[in-house]
Amino acid sequence: MRSWKIRLSCAFALAGTLGLLLAQEQGPLKDPSRTVAKPRKPDTGDTNSDNSGGDLPKIPSQYKKDKIDAGNLTTFKSDVDIVTVDVSVLDNKGHFIPGIPAGNFRILEDNVPQKLASANMGEAPLTVGLVIEFSSLFQQYWSYTWYQTLQAAFGFIQTLKPQDYLAIVAYDMKPEILSDFSTDRAKAQEAMQRLTIPGFRESNLFDAVTDTADRMSGIEGRKAIVLVSSGIDTFSKITYDQCRKSLQQSGVPIYAIGLMQTIRELYDAYGMMGAIQRMDFLQADNEMRTFAKETGGQAFFPRFEGEMPAIFGAIQQALRNQYVLTYQPTNTKHDGTFRKIKVELVNPATNEPLPMKDEKGKPVKYQIVAKVGYKAPRAVE
Repeated sequence: MRSWKIRLSCAFALAGTLGLLLAQEQGPLKDPSRTVAKPRKPDTGDTNSDNSGGDLPKIPSQYKKDKIDAGNLTTFKSDVDIVTVDVSVLDNKGHFIPGIPAGNFRILEDNVPQKLASANMGEAPLTVGLVIEFSSLFQQYWSYTWYQTLQAAFGFIQTLKPQDYLAIVAYDMKPEILSDFSTDRAKAQEAMQRLTIPGFRESNLFDAVTDTADRMSGIEGRKAIVLVSSGIDTFSKITYDQCRKSLQQSGVPIYAIGLMQTIRELYDAYGMMGAIQRMDFLQADNEMRTFAKETGGQAFFPRFEGEMPAIFGAIQQALRNQYVLTYQPTNTKHDGTFRKIKVELVNPATNEPLPMKDEKGKPVKYQIVAKVGYKAPRAVE
């Protein structure tokens, strides 16, 4: 280390000495006001004189300084609001329907039609937050739910492409970031190895999903939360309504995979589940459906292991292939209110719902997946 510093100081000293020798060889300038590259023409008082020796004619101008009207100058405003809505149009099998013209989309904001600025379709890299319930309430070591949880998480990770960003968050009493957003799948595999024996019996879903959505709200591009959970919340600091409002404002779609569907039916069939437990699970399913619907995602409740690949494929279809619609809202107030959005497919000539048919000419039922609204910005005081 010391020899490296000695070499560096010697190099600086050599460079300084060389610069000094060159300056002495050139000699000082007799007239400091002149440049070395090109001698300046003597000052004649004519501002239109050229340094090459000839005088250039004056350029006439129709504008005078005293005739400029400041009121006629164009001004620009930088506070234009643009709303972006990611839309997936899926058939009754969950497959993405491509090739829909932009003129067939209609957006209503608080039931007021909006003028589309652009409508594009494409495939882009994803940023995914994988939120996994892992508590001793249901995921005891080597239990059925423990196996199902790991199967769903590992299976989804394998469907991601190399350019996709992934973060893994596990929660029981509180959310824990096992690996932050990265394209390195080795980090994801290392994070998943930590999911062996759960620590606490608490399962605070509301805190975990809102915390992850808040972290992802500022991320640009295609993003989503994949939630692997039973849907049960035991001791969160925030309520269900507070969780809903927070998720609506974050703008991050949630794709929920509900656990324990088969085992719940078996327990219920053999009389091993009470009425209160049955109601708790039904409420949990409805809460995850609501989170998914209101954020523009989807909810899945598999009963068999063979359903998992189709679920992963449906999530990939909905996330990668989307129509990106943008518009400038007619309501320009910055009041922080929640604006409801509704996306429709219509025939522009009649304004009636757009019918779709398959290759055989049979009608196709479709669903439109999009977020239900956004929170308007507040004015800066």
